[in-house]
Amino acid sequence: MAKVYQSACPLNCWDSCGFHVTVEDGKVQKVEGDPDHPITKGKICGRGRMLETRTNSLQRLLYPMKKVNGQFIQVSWKQALDEIAAIMADIKEQYGSTAILHSHDYANNGILKNIDKRFFNAYGGVTELIGSLCWGAGIEAQKWDFGDSYSHHPDDVLNSKNIVIWGRNVARTNMHFYQKLQEAKKNGSKIFVIDPIYNATAKLADEYISIKPGMDGILAIGIMKVLLESGLQDSHFIENFTQGFEDLITLLNDVSFEDVCQMTEIPLETVRKLAEIYAEKPVSTHLGLGMQRYENGGNTIRLLDALVAISGNIGIAGGGSNYGNLQVGQSFAFDELTLTTRKENSRTFTMMKQAEGILNSVNPKIQMVFVTCGNPLVQVPDSNKIRKAFEDVPHLVVVDQFMTDTAEMADYVLPTTTAFEEEDFYYASMYHHYVNYGPKLVEAPGEAKSDLWIWSELAKRLGFEEDFEFSRDEYMKMSLKPLEKHGIHLEQLRKDGHIELPVEKIPWSGHHFRTPSGKYEFTAQLGFVKGQNGKLTAATPSESKWTNPSLAERYPYTFLTIHPLRSNHSQHYHILKPEPKVKIEVAENIASKLGLQEGDMARVWNERGEIKGTISLLKKAHPNTINVDEGIWSRFGGSVNLLTPDGESDNGLGSVLYDCLVNIEKI
Repeated sequence: MAKVYQSACPLNCWDSCGFHVTVEDGKVQKVEGDPDHPITKGKICGRGRMLETRTNSLQRLLYPMKKVNGQFIQVSWKQALDEIAAIMADIKEQYGSTAILHSHDYANNGILKNIDKRFFNAYGGVTELIGSLCWGAGIEAQKWDFGDSYSHHPDDVLNSKNIVIWGRNVARTNMHFYQKLQEAKKNGSKIFVIDPIYNATAKLADEYISIKPGMDGILAIGIMKVLLESGLQDSHFIENFTQGFEDLITLLNDVSFEDVCQMTEIPLETVRKLAEIYAEKPVSTHLGLGMQRYENGGNTIRLLDALVAISGNIGIAGGGSNYGNLQVGQSFAFDELTLTTRKENSRTFTMMKQAEGILNSVNPKIQMVFVTCGNPLVQVPDSNKIRKAFEDVPHLVVVDQFMTDTAEMADYVLPTTTAFEEEDFYYASMYHHYVNYGPKLVEAPGEAKSDLWIWSELAKRLGFEEDFEFSRDEYMKMSLKPLEKHGIHLEQLRKDGHIELPVEKIPWSGHHFRTPSGKYEFTAQLGFVKGQNGKLTAATPSESKWTNPSLAERYPYTFLTIHPLRSNHSQHYHILKPEPKVKIEVAENIASKLGLQEGDMARVWNERGEIKGTISLLKKAHPNTINVDEGIWSRFGGSVNLLTPDGESDNGLGSVLYDCLVNIEKI
């Protein structure tokens, strides 16, 4: 007999939805939305629904696999773990623990997905990845400005007179916020979308502004110039709660309106109108991730923060520079869970440059890469370099549910469970403040094991089993310790299915910031402390006609790689029907110039690589813009990262995936 259980989505996503999961005869039959969830209210996306297909897929890895003479053979868990542990013990003795690289990303957001860090810290500390392919530059930028990266409660947007959606297609990536925007518009709020591509969110807007990719910070400079020239700035906030304003004035004086309009390809009339919009408080600004995926990405977010600050929209209802929301994750006891104090040695590579780190590593040379919660061969920029680096490593171990591009390269592949096959709780939303509970609903197929079991078994073999002598229940309670003073306990979470975390619903409302000065910092002391420039600049992307004109002559088109509609990054492509293909979306001016028509086959290339696919015309895209959705596997014609650069953002913690020029031709 079928039974419906309350559960939650594990995907690393803005929405972090509540689920109702139907189980019959020990098998997940259907995934639907939980109508009682206070934020997601019964509505979920196709990616969430496909977790049923993912769980039941016949492509699941069922047994540990070892590569012998270039072919995978099935082995027992005992053999796989004994051999891996022996290799790790030998590496530690010969080279030291940092000869192992832990390549970790955030495919799923369960609290116990962090147990891998506990294992590697107890092992002695390994080479770890810092920064983020996704949002790292912007997070670091807001830490420089505010001292942390916080966003307003979802309902607060209903207090906004004007709403600026800057570089985000929430209809694709944050469906419940899109619904909230619809509600706000019915209540009289005006919505403005600034984006290189006219997307589904732009259709909802009162006005759409098309911008040259990577030039968002320059537009913010222009808007701030108008605000100050017109006397529309919030002088009280600037004088009492900020520092470094004089440096900002100097920057604004160094950039002309002519520069702004040429670089953004936006008319001055529109710039002036945006200044009027920002002066009509309260204005909430919602920043996307794409515009900080450039070499100037951190500076871009800081310039947008500065615009929100000087217009007086910080710390007020209906305002905010809404980007990340780290206060959600800060609710949990990560240090205790991951045993940060046990780390004896440490070395870091940035996530973006892990391939270069491997290839150039010395003292010690990387001897093993252990991949968890990710598919770096598809997701990390400059795929050819990643492949070369992984081929250069003597030992590659991958923990996954499917034979991904990365798993195919491995020496050992260890099959792990899906969310419905293990108990956990989920907290990844950058949109709302709820933690969601996910019970174990079905048994895993074959011999697939939970991450916790895998790490515990390896710990036994390596001599630190006492660090893993805890039950899953005890680990979850350990994680929730900081919340006990707020009356939040595991038993309550299990009973209710979701709990609102104690966070600031209107961040910075007291105008007390977490910066070194305690003020909002236009000139960031943290930047100087880290040996970087703490002043705002008028930086442009590294691959642009403004920075590298000779490169722009050879590769005249901007290449974007936005989030796919039907897959959470690379996680769903292999289970999509019909089988996915590469779709090359081009602005109409490119199609007109090169004679490209809908359905034509084309090649996109640069000095790093090439990708082939079918042409699709973008309506109202900014001129000279090309997009191919990210995440597609090699077997389907990918990856887009064959073309993207592996550089680091200006503050060192973000990717430059969108800082990418290409050429295109019909084939």
